[in-house]
Amino acid sequence: MGENLPYAADAESPLKPEELQVLRGQYEKEGDFVGVQTKFNYAWGLIKSNIRGEQQEGVRLLSDIYRNAPERRRECLYYLALGNFKLGNYAEARRYNDSLLQHEPGNMQAGSLRGLIDDKVAKEGLVGVAIVSGVAIAAGVIGSLIFQGARRR
Repeated sequence: MGENLPYAADAESPLKPEELQVLRGQYEKEGDFVGVQTKFNYAWGLIKSNIRGEQQEGVRLLSDIYRNAPERRRECLYYLALGNFKLGNYAEARRYNDSLLQHEPGNMQAGSLRGLIDDKVAKEGLVGVAIVSGVAIAAGVIGSLIFQGARRR
């Protein structure tokens, strides 16, 4: 099943607005009796979006499916990982993705996403170190200026 699913990079291409509207229309049409497949399809479309609010709604819908439809958990794990990745929740993304890889170590889709997660975490870690270093240097310079000003008086 995993070999028929898109690699993580494919999820970077959002649906066209009219395509997402078709999924939304079906979801809304089913109302209180929305089927798992319809909810999953709509959540999938929302996850692919570049709009943060839509991505959040997609994660919320997928979390609901994950809790209530055990037969869909495998698919939900991947898209929950992807949705959290796109939202910048890298720890959650890694947790879902690692869970999937634990059950399917050869899953190329999850392997691809693992690489994206690791790259983002490493990049943001370096940015974090640079920010902390910059703050420490600025604090040192300011402290030095204050100390020198106090000595002159």
